[in-house]
This record gives sequence, structure tokens and C-alpha cells, in this order.
Amino acid sequence: MQMAEELGKQVGMRRACEALSVPRSSLYRRRKASSASAPQSDQRRPPRALSPLERQQVKDELYSERHRDASPREVYARLLDEDRYLCSVRTMHRILSEDGAARERRDQLRHPKYTKPELLATGANQVWSWDITKLLGPQTWTYFYLYVILDIYSRYAVGWMLAHRENAGLASRLIEESIERQRVSRDQLILHSDRGPSMGSHSVAQLLATLGITKSHSRPHVSNDNPFSESQFKTMKYRPEFPRRFDSYEHALGFSRQFFTWYNDQHYHTGIGLMTPAMLHYGDAENVRNSRQRVLESAYAAHPERFVSGCPRAPRPPQEVWINPPAKTTAKEKGPPEPNCPQKPGAPLTHPRPGYPLSSCVPAELDFVSPGNDHHSSSPSFEHPSYALKNPGGLGAGPQELSSTLTNSDRQWSQCH
Repeated sequence: MQMAEELGKQVGMRRACEALSVPRSSLYRRRKASSASAPQSDQRRPPRALSPLERQQVKDELYSERHRDASPREVYARLLDEDRYLCSVRTMHRILSEDGAARERRDQLRHPKYTKPELLATGANQVWSWDITKLLGPQTWTYFYLYVILDIYSRYAVGWMLAHRENAGLASRLIEESIERQRVSRDQLILHSDRGPSMGSHSVAQLLATLGITKSHSRPHVSNDNPFSESQFKTMKYRPEFPRRFDSYEHALGFSRQFFTWYNDQHYHTGIGLMTPAMLHYGDAENVRNSRQRVLESAYAAHPERFVSGCPRAPRPPQEVWINPPAKTTAKEKGPPEPNCPQKPGAPLTHPRPGYPLSSCVPAELDFVSPGNDHHSSSPSFEHPSYALKNPGGLGAGPQELSSTLTNSDRQWSQCH
């Protein structure tokens, strides 16, 4: 580059670069970088610019007792009435902006910036997502409320309930029953939801704190932060047998029982390698995939000419499932992912998975839950039928359901294990 610079002074930069095979763009870029790093000399002040003394006079007027609550246009007009001219209105605005004194005068609501939740599940019963949807009743403005808790790794509906109303007490009981039946231990589970009234209620927060469950919430008005529950509701409502309206509560309950039996044990989900949620949730996915691979290899051995790309491979379920995966990093920045939840920063958290989640994801704490009676005190008694727990790895067994009826006929509890 230095030789090209010296030769260019004699024969011109173009000929010098061609003779030495040096790209002119690289030469100019190097010259520009060196000039930028060199200390800049003081530029000549424009002839129309205010002198430092004049700028100080403008500041003294703007910050004076009589002008400190007036806009630059008002100051400009008042000074003209006093036969004085200091500068233009635009210059006054510019001087105030340099001092950070120009802003919106009206008090306006400023929304806090919520952190995007980034949750990772590498196995069953690590991250659950739950939501509530409305089912149209027999008449206008009548609804039935379907509560569903979904395991985002296996897409297995670990618990569901149909009720006549949305109530935080009912949601708490559903969560507690689902955790008990799935044998979830403390500090094992993250429960994700949107910011609905039941999801953010004190009773649910108090229950999660008692059980040692970490809570996570979506950002306000961002449905993409809870994609698995939304997708499951769409699967249900796009079924051919889904009616426009349900004739009665019993009709909606019967449909829900049939749907969740099909969804958990018979629905081959494309997002989990064409497995049913029960296969993946209870640890049979690898055996099923090996069996499918043997069938494909037999088909390939019988007719290899039909497979132009070689022996086909059975789809494999994902090894990890994300809610809002982090942005891809460069090769130098690669490292373990750092998921987070939009909760109080700096709160301590322990978790069985090393390094996950970060301290920004916090469990529900009792210090910000309003005191009240225990949520069990007002809950009705439940009749538990004697069901055998489903053995991990077993297939073909139907969903286990818990049903009871309140004395006031307010709702009927239905839960799938």
C-alpha cells in the first residue's frame, strides 16, 4: 500500500494500482481509516453561527424566571415586543436539545419494556404451557371455558378442565392435580402462560410458590409468546366434528373427552416426528422410531429403485423445544443458550438443568401475593376414582380422567393424566 501511495504521486493512482495489482478500493479505504484516526483540526466556524457569548445570552433568557415555563416561540415573540432579537426559534430549540431540556410537555403513559421469554425444554415435564379458550354455548353470549395445560416438549395435554366460568380457584386446582399426577418435584417445572386474569391471580401465584414451580408470562398482546397452547386450540377447533355451537354443557364435555383421548394417544403430530404426544411423553419415541426404520429398510431392500435418494430415514423427534429461541450467534460468539423469563431481575433460582434458566426467571414468591385464606379452604370436596397410574413407557392405555361435580352445579372437573 505504501509503495502504491508513493508511485501514485508520480504516475497517478490508477496506473500505480494496476502495476502493483493493488485494489484501489482497498487503498482508498485504508487512506480514509488513517485520516479518521488522525486528530481532527478545529473546523472553521460558519459565519452565521452564534458566538459563545451570544449562545450564553440565549440560554440565560430561556432559563430565566419569566421564560422557563414558556415555549421558544413565546420567548421569541416576547423578545420582539421588547425590541430585542437574539436568534431564530429553531436555534432556540437546538440549544435546548443540546442541554436535554426539550421534551414532550404533556405527561404521557410510558409502557415498560418487557423482556421476551426464552424457554427451553429438553424433556417431558420441564416446561408447561397453559391457557383458557371459550366454547360457544347454545345461545348468544353463553360460553363454556376450557382450561388446558400442555407439555411443550411432547405436546401432551397433562390436564384439562371444562367449566362454566373463568376462575382462579378452578385453575389452581387443575394445576395442583396435574402436578400431583405427573409426579413433578420442586424446582423442576416452569409454567408459562399469557397475562390473563386467572394466570396473573394471587391464588395461582401462591400455589406455584408453595409447590416450587417457576412461573413465566408472555409479553402483553403478543400471542407468539404462547405458541403451543394457541396451536393446540387451533387443532381442536379445526376438527371436522367441532360444532359451531355446543347444545349443552354435557355436549361440550363429551366432545372434550373424545378430543383429548384422540389428541394424546392417536394424533400423529408433525412437530414431534410424527409421534403421538403419549409416545414422546412416556419415553417410547425411540423404540417406535427404530421399528419404523426397520420397516423402511425392508421396503428399500425389496424395491431400491423406488427410492431415488437412498434408504429413507424415519423422522426423529426434536431434541429440544424452544419458546422464542435466541438469535443465532456467530462462530466467535457461540456458547450455551441463555434463556430468560420476564420476571424480576436478579432474583435467585436453582434448577436441575445446569445453567438454566437465568436469574431473570424467578419462581412465584409469597412476598408479593396478597394474604388470604388458603385456596383449599373454599374448594369443594372431590371424589377421586381409583385409577392406576400410567406406567412410563406404556402405550395403548387410554387417558386417565378425574371427574366430580360441584354441589351448586357450577362446573364439572375433567382432567387427563
